[in-house]
Amino acid sequence: MLVQPYLFFDGRCEEALTFYKTALGAEVTAMMRFKENPEPQPGMCAPGSEDKIMHANLRIGETQVMASDGMAFGGKPEFKGFSLTLTVPTDAEAARLFKTLSDGGQVQMPLGKTFYASSFGMVTDRFGVGWMVINPLPMP
Repeated sequence: MLVQPYLFFDGRCEEALTFYKTALGAEVTAMMRFKENPEPQPGMCAPGSEDKIMHANLRIGETQVMASDGMAFGGKPEFKGFSLTLTVPTDAEAARLFKTLSDGGQVQMPLGKTFYASSFGMVTDRFGVGWMVINPLPMP
């Protein structure tokens, strides 16, 4: 079984994909706009949103994250009740990624040492997606 996150950006998906490519070195492996849908559904997206993203697949490290503009009504996307976690091998990498994700976002817990990690921090990025960045310590 495979569990994959699917994020709905309510009209900001292309902007988010561009940000994650730069910030995280992510790669867009698939993308389809609403106007490319071979079986269009009436009401599937807001009028004038044909160029918005119906579906995209993004590879971040070894993980596949799916994304869409959803129905592209242009509201503020809400991502509540979860965070995506980036597990990294060095404190320097944790600091770099945390700083990049924090740009235009909001820090919930500053990056620092904890009993379980040499670096751990929590941030919500400019799109409202929660991230935890961690360089874990070995478990006893």
